[in-house]
Amino acid sequence: MKAGGGFPAIFYLLRKARDVGGIRAMYRAMRSRNACKTCALGMGGQLGGMVNETGHFPEVCKKSVQAMAADMQGAIAEDFFDHSDFDRLSRSTPRELEASGRLTRPLYAGPLDTTYREITWDESISRINAKLTGTHPDEAFFYVSGRSSNEAGFLIQLLGRIYGTNNVNNCSYYCHQASGVGLASVTGSGTATIVLDDLERLGRGDVFFLIGANPASNHPRLMTTLDRFKRRGGKVIVINPLREAGLVRFKVPSRPRSLLFGTRIADVYIQPHVGSDIAVLTGIAKRIVDLGQTDDDFIASATEGWDDFLAGVREAEWSDIVERCGVSRATIEATGDLYAAAGSAVFAWAMGITHHRHGVENVRMIANVALMRGMVGRPGAGLLPIRGHSNVQGIGSVGVTPGLKKAVMRSLESEMGVTVPEKPGLDTMGCIVAAEEGRMRIGLCLGGNLFGSNPDSSFAAKALRSVDLMVYLSTTLNTGHVMGRGKETIVLPVLARDEEPEPTTQESMFNYVRLSDGGPPRHDGPRSEVSVIASIGRQIDSEGVLDWAAMRGHGSIRDAISKVIPGYGAIAEVDESKEEFHIAGRTFHEPNFPTRSGRAKFHSVAMPGLQGGNGWLRLMTVRSEGQFNTVVYEEEDLYRGQVRRDVVMLNPADIERLGLVPDQLVEVEGQSGSVGSIRVRPIDVTPGNAVMYFPEANVLLPRSVDPLSQTPAFKGGLVRIKA
Repeated sequence: MKAGGGFPAIFYLLRKARDVGGIRAMYRAMRSRNACKTCALGMGGQLGGMVNETGHFPEVCKKSVQAMAADMQGAIAEDFFDHSDFDRLSRSTPRELEASGRLTRPLYAGPLDTTYREITWDESISRINAKLTGTHPDEAFFYVSGRSSNEAGFLIQLLGRIYGTNNVNNCSYYCHQASGVGLASVTGSGTATIVLDDLERLGRGDVFFLIGANPASNHPRLMTTLDRFKRRGGKVIVINPLREAGLVRFKVPSRPRSLLFGTRIADVYIQPHVGSDIAVLTGIAKRIVDLGQTDDDFIASATEGWDDFLAGVREAEWSDIVERCGVSRATIEATGDLYAAAGSAVFAWAMGITHHRHGVENVRMIANVALMRGMVGRPGAGLLPIRGHSNVQGIGSVGVTPGLKKAVMRSLESEMGVTVPEKPGLDTMGCIVAAEEGRMRIGLCLGGNLFGSNPDSSFAAKALRSVDLMVYLSTTLNTGHVMGRGKETIVLPVLARDEEPEPTTQESMFNYVRLSDGGPPRHDGPRSEVSVIASIGRQIDSEGVLDWAAMRGHGSIRDAISKVIPGYGAIAEVDESKEEFHIAGRTFHEPNFPTRSGRAKFHSVAMPGLQGGNGWLRLMTVRSEGQFNTVVYEEEDLYRGQVRRDVVMLNPADIERLGLVPDQLVEVEGQSGSVGSIRVRPIDVTPGNAVMYFPEANVLLPRSVDPLSQTPAFKGGLVRIKA
């Protein structure tokens, strides 16, 4: 394809709607007053589905339709597990498991079982509580996905603390934790510095940096915003090793002219080596300094650390910059010129920045480049991590983290009588390592696919098999239910967001809290996440710290959140007021920052060395436009011209250099494993780099993590091709 979006997206929507009951049924589901189930860009809530946070309609994308269609599918067949043992399920693709149907009855598998069998809810809860009661809290962990609500997240972290452990973590540790750590070290807040309306302020002469992200596939509604920005005369700079069709040109289905002719997105498209973004950004900073285009007044009045950063930029040699990133000096300087002329700029990034051993440093360097021209702390300019799941940020906000802020700890004690355990909790990778070492006896996962989210898949499977009891609260099957089983495993079917019996709330990546009404269940059997957590808590809270019967009510949970979580005071009234709100103190339209000094901080960031060579290629793992996180809805990747996922995509020059031909079957060897029968496919990626699909390529990647955020390096690992 020469562009993203367009008629193929429209035809796909119609086809998916037909599969689940027709256009009317899909439209009714999409227009309900519930937050979008996919990315955290922000859509839905009390303005109704297909409406964004600024009130723009229609806002809908392929991801939204895919997630809704999955929830609207029929129940898994009653005899499904009669002919689907674990051996067969292990050979099923993620797409096949997802499309097997909605889970409606609790499932159990013991050490000798060859497949799942149904058990009752009472037996499920009894088994879970018996294991929790007989297990030391240090040997238990809780993991929460961004698909869940603030109410369920807050309640499960309370359950963990009352039980006696801080081993409470969420999926951001495997995606944007590096953004949170990096931003907090710069501005004092770990989230976006802008709101959605700031993007609408951008216009002629302004610049939008899109670094290590592919919203054309993963956050398609952002492309509508960029289309409007381009029509106002703005410029987009893309930094990505892989040339993505949708970032070059995108056809917005809701705008006829764009649908027919497309919108040119990237004005500048820089393709550096995987993992070399810091070198590119150092070059841009060097150009800004040479041009004398730094905002000296802002730097002097609102920042600290400038002198050390400036010294590092001046010491950087252009020959070293170019060698490390593979981008010419002329290209970098031209990009710096464009930025120097910009009246305002927004810097946006995703996991192409965070999924590295230097992910936090990547984020800090982006912030450095923004700060040097005063592009933080004023309207229409700032820093924007493009977060993945719809409520991943909210889950972290309400305390689903191994380390709580002191203010939250004090409020839990004074307002709720909950004493937080003193022993530090383990992050997500820490829990997996502890499990492999035999130090975990029970794991409780609320949504997501913990197994599929891990690097070194063989290690992850071994680790989870070592756990006495794994518990999953899920809507459909995924590879974690097969490869991530413990010695015993229980799968509990839960309701989708738009099936909840009471309203829930979610937080977008713009720090905006939305209220979802819920709705009628589509199947008999699944239960609300909150009710399941409360059932467990009621039995293990022997001292009666919480009134668990009251905590089944979402309003009671919101009242508690309002008293405990900073910035969330308005959530107590949202049931009656229906007024959704931005969280105060996180976005900055003035240069006043919640740091110790009240200033934003520059960081000295060294350029990492260029990995690879001697037959090794730098691997970047990617998601397809038919995929959301670990969930694969379609095998094909339309925008990249792939109809299958068992491929390794290389620059044509590398294919020739390695003596390969397109479609040749090869073995790909990584630093933690290898995978065979992989097809070689040409693609426009910088030579010396390779592209494969996540999560299938996870088996190749070692358990290397960023030391500051513990985020795994899903990008930048080394692989070599064996014919």
